[in-house]
Amino acid sequence: MAASVVAVFALLGGGFAAGNFVSNSGNTTATAANQPVVMPAAGTTAAPTPTLPDVAGPLAGSGSSDEPVADVARVVAPSVVLVKTDLGQGSGIVWNAEKGYIVTNNHVAAGSQTVQVTFADGAVVTGRVIGGDSRRDVAVIKVDPTGLNMVQAVFAPAHTVEVGQLAVAIGSPFGLDQTVTAGIVSAIDRINNAGSDVNNQGPVRMIQTDAPINPGNSGGALADREGRVIGMNTSIRTDGRTDGNIGVGFALPSETVDLIARRIVSGESPQLGFLGIKGETPTDGSQGASVVDVVAGSPAAKAGLKVGDLIVSAGGETINSMSDLAAQIQLYRPGDSATLVVRRDGNPVTLNVVLGTK
Repeated sequence: MAASVVAVFALLGGGFAAGNFVSNSGNTTATAANQPVVMPAAGTTAAPTPTLPDVAGPLAGSGSSDEPVADVARVVAPSVVLVKTDLGQGSGIVWNAEKGYIVTNNHVAAGSQTVQVTFADGAVVTGRVIGGDSRRDVAVIKVDPTGLNMVQAVFAPAHTVEVGQLAVAIGSPFGLDQTVTAGIVSAIDRINNAGSDVNNQGPVRMIQTDAPINPGNSGGALADREGRVIGMNTSIRTDGRTDGNIGVGFALPSETVDLIARRIVSGESPQLGFLGIKGETPTDGSQGASVVDVVAGSPAAKAGLKVGDLIVSAGGETINSMSDLAAQIQLYRPGDSATLVVRRDGNPVTLNVVLGTK
């Protein structure tokens, strides 16, 4: 069993909320807390992560530029807002201009019923917090769009994001609204134990970037060369001695933000699915989640999972580690079906599991 890795992460609201983060390994239960996340209707067999439309960004077809970061800032900045609460401040992204919806991090909006929203053109309005997900750190704010110049952001699907590509961050570090920084995508599918509730964190896939982000960037945009939002800036890794940026930041992928926001605004049940195993990440170089225990009577047991199985795929998504599996399973609700592919005694076996409740 691999040793646990301990690091210090900081959220990027008006003030840091730092704590220990344990990644990848040891024994982890593939379960889910009762937090909102968008899913297909219960009982369906659809994959738990719908893909955003792969539409061209505002800059597509405009040709190369000597100042690509400036071009991205010009088209994305109008979609990024400053969010102030009684407890601090952060950033937000216009998600649905017609209905007045803005997405931000839950740790920015948590504890507030109303917030002050400042748009790129200087307009200041009061917004209402309609809901939040502390597990994945997403919240939705609603404003009255009447008379506002709300510019809806274009969100990019996950498959368009590549390691090494340009990444432009726009937000309000330390209250300095419309601040632009740039770097690259350092890694994708980085599994972090994330969430704004340190007592109820769970594994979440995130984008890693070296674009400088700091307190106040939370909820702001991480954009690609085409001017599409690829993620919502959420946290940074620190060395435990300083809260400043050291080039290791994390953003929630746009698809995750979109999924959770849709669930929040629809008022769907927050209850998530339960698989019922304990597992670990192999230390022999194999990719997958190795089953070390199956809870009697659980959905996993009913589906035929056995100790020693190596789960390599869930819902069509490749599983590289136990944390990866936990992040995927937590996208399902009770009653949803998931197809698991396991390697058993060297042979592939396909199992269908109907997720339950813990």
